[in-house]
Amino acid sequence: MTDLTNKTVLITGASRGIGAAAARAFAAKGARVALLSRSTGDIADLAGEIGDAALAIPCDVSNWTEMARAVDATVETFGSLDVVINNAGIIEPITPLAEVDVDGWNTVIDVNIKGVFHGMRAALPIMQAQGAGTIITISSGAAHRALAGWSAYCTSKAGAKMLTEAAHVEHGETLRIMGLSPGTVATQMQRDIKASGVGPVAALEWEDHIPPEWVADALVWMCSAQADDLKGTEVSLRDPDIRQRIGLA
Repeated sequence: MTDLTNKTVLITGASRGIGAAAARAFAAKGARVALLSRSTGDIADLAGEIGDAALAIPCDVSNWTEMARAVDATVETFGSLDVVINNAGIIEPITPLAEVDVDGWNTVIDVNIKGVFHGMRAALPIMQAQGAGTIITISSGAAHRALAGWSAYCTSKAGAKMLTEAAHVEHGETLRIMGLSPGTVATQMQRDIKASGVGPVAALEWEDHIPPEWVADALVWMCSAQADDLKGTEVSLRDPDIRQRIGLA
């Protein structure tokens, strides 16, 4: 059993889906959780549900100043920063390259790549000073394969994957840095993909997706010594051996 008592976990995109499930899972293991999101009401409600071990911090991860202040507030409140879950991500616009809205395309890059960079850049000096820490980036099969209409998402996820690998190359001697590719998860993003009607993922039914709680359990497990052999890699929940190691059905 993973015991995270007195550990501090910062989760971006914590208002719903994977982020909210992860917040509940880490708190259940004794961790203190900093909940970051632009959806201020949702993270306030979640923090109220979790209790004193939770801190809601309104934050746009694409804004460096906001992310740096959120990390500072986390450390000031809880005294440490032990785990960062780079979860915040968006997929729309799902549109062919020749027609896609330029501002919308750029926003995906700002959130999905710059947001991950900002989280790492703010956390790394703190973790270096502590001599320990875990950083996990939520990846995707889209980081490895281009899909029509998904140019922004595929590009951003591939960039975030490489950024995570670069962080491991630089800091893997002392810190635990990994990616997690969960597959398709029953969250609002899948509803948006379904509504687009574009590509093979849109053809999937709701019951084809795994629950966000599976991803949350995987994230908690990745913060334990049981996952030490996976440092520097991208863990895939599509892998039946990984699911068995974690204890997922």
